[in-house]
Amino acid sequence: MSRFGVAVKRILVGRPQRSDRIAHTLLPKRVALPIFASDAMSSVAYAPEEIFLTLSVAGIAAYAIAPWVGLAVVVVLLTVVTSYRQNVHAYPSGGGDYEVATVNLGRRAGLTVASALLVDYTLTVAVSISSAAANIGALVPFVAQHRVAFAVAAILLLTAMNLRGVRESGVAFAIPTYAFIAGIGAMVVWGLTRILILGEPLAAPSADLELVAEGDAFTGLALVLLVMRSFTQGAAALTGVEAISNGVPAFRKPKSRNAATTLLLLGTISVLMFSGIIALAMLTGAKLAQFPDQQFVGAPPGYVQHTLVAQLAQTVFDHFRPGFVFVVLCTALILVLAANTAFNGFPVLGSILSQDRYLPRQLHTRGDRLAYSNGILVLAGIAIVLVVGFQAEVSRLIALYTVGVFTSFTLSQTGMLRHWTRLLATETDPVARRRMLRSRAINGFGAVMTGTVLVIVLITKFTRGAWIAIAGMVCFYLLMIAIRRHYDRVAAELAPGEGDTVLPSRNHAIVLVSTVHKPTLRAVAYARATRPDLLEALTVNVDDADTKRLMREWEKRKIPIPLKVVESPYREITKPVLDYVKRIRTDNPRDVVTVFIPEYVVGHWWEQLLHNQSALRLKGRLLFTPGVMVTSVPWQLRSSARAAQRRPESAPGDTRRGFGTDGAGGDTGAGSEERPTAGARP
Repeated sequence: MSRFGVAVKRILVGRPQRSDRIAHTLLPKRVALPIFASDAMSSVAYAPEEIFLTLSVAGIAAYAIAPWVGLAVVVVLLTVVTSYRQNVHAYPSGGGDYEVATVNLGRRAGLTVASALLVDYTLTVAVSISSAAANIGALVPFVAQHRVAFAVAAILLLTAMNLRGVRESGVAFAIPTYAFIAGIGAMVVWGLTRILILGEPLAAPSADLELVAEGDAFTGLALVLLVMRSFTQGAAALTGVEAISNGVPAFRKPKSRNAATTLLLLGTISVLMFSGIIALAMLTGAKLAQFPDQQFVGAPPGYVQHTLVAQLAQTVFDHFRPGFVFVVLCTALILVLAANTAFNGFPVLGSILSQDRYLPRQLHTRGDRLAYSNGILVLAGIAIVLVVGFQAEVSRLIALYTVGVFTSFTLSQTGMLRHWTRLLATETDPVARRRMLRSRAINGFGAVMTGTVLVIVLITKFTRGAWIAIAGMVCFYLLMIAIRRHYDRVAAELAPGEGDTVLPSRNHAIVLVSTVHKPTLRAVAYARATRPDLLEALTVNVDDADTKRLMREWEKRKIPIPLKVVESPYREITKPVLDYVKRIRTDNPRDVVTVFIPEYVVGHWWEQLLHNQSALRLKGRLLFTPGVMVTSVPWQLRSSARAAQRRPESAPGDTRRGFGTDGAGGDTGAGSEERPTAGARP
């Protein structure tokens, strides 16, 4: 990496941290709450809105059902929170739903949960950022007109912040998260106080608009399906609850107790804000339409439908403009930062799956700042594709959203049910049995509730986009199966056998020569130092005059190894060398052939274009030849020495991550006439 690149990286990411600093990055509850619970809490900014938007299709009369739909969502939310408190105590290692399902239901169930969570985490980023763009658009029309660009920029900013480390991002996100809680809390409390205690007749900006049904009247089965769909839209408030069970290792000790307490705080705050927003919406007469241009009667020309939170804040703080601005800005910020839950959950899950050989091993290692950098970058890339593909439309994205999370909820709770049943079969202590029976009842009720919601989601959302999420889950599942099979096949292939320790009969060494110069002499000296059984130099004759000059120089310097010339009537270099090596291998199958290739180490990228080309081709072909070892003998040009002096000192782990290798390149050292390997002209 260049000096400029290292400087930019250090500005964005910070200085590397030692592995033994992991203990210092563990989180107290006050910091863990904004990191792991921001997604679930921020869902109250759009989940109530989605309930009203869905019911609006049946007209204003359907709004009477909204409180009951909200109550159903609250019951499920409290059930899931209570159930996951059992999870974090039983499985504190950080595997979360994936570990619970794998241990208790088998590998296929575990991979199903993993694929569902991977899809859900990517959608969390896309939905949260898109919703933030919509909220900020209520204040800044420019953002509303450029939602996609804003969303992409926000994802990139979040990526940079998370690459700095879990603790650093948590401290940065804590203030906006608590500001959002304070803002929504103040809006709900002051709004209800003005209406219920002071008796002020507050009316939302959309209260005077007439809302008509879209299409035919909704009765019977159509109305039931509509109510079910509004419930599944509101159930988006449950997303993010599972992140705490995946992040237990990041908590300070006692880890399980702190994680369970954070879950309780999450559930309490989310329920209060969610219920308060629905109550305020009903009392102020706020209206939201799925199709504003068609459903609103009496709307002024150019009417723009703002989000529910923006309407309520404008109503409650009608005489205090800073309060309205504060609530809208905090809502937009928390929606941006809500994606941080996924930025912590996805990389950890990816690391666990990588350790189990279901994802590439690069996802298992930590980066400079002890965060799983590769997982963070992968998540950002997929989320950007979703935002651009769906044009940052919340209603289009949220239809994909709850399928994955309720799949993981249901399988996780079913796994916990089996977990307690297995423990009860061997437990004899009455006190412990009562505790396990209570836990099993909680997880059993959770499995029934989340399973019911999953069925409703599949019924109401499949044709509206949920099939895309299911297809994504299937793709992740098949990809993980394929990766595991590959790793298993490679491991079986590399397992040592009895004959693998037998020494080869001889080591036949070959030094590739283009001309007699310093790189060639160094390669010859190094080859001789390895003391092979047979050592010879090899050049390819593509020009008789050059080859004769090389032979005369070779004899003049009395180099003590024979020089062999291979003819090349078609002026090729790679094929004659390969044929010669293969011929040696065929004549002596138990011999090992070592090919020494002199190469230049250059200091500029453009020098790589002028040198080291033919050897790259040779290396690539020789590496696929069984029984052949390829050894590069580097010669540092002056430009590489100057580049090394310009580079800052390397940090621990730079070599493993591929830093500092810009100049090392591929070909043999060409001659004074810049001749490529083995005697051919460029």
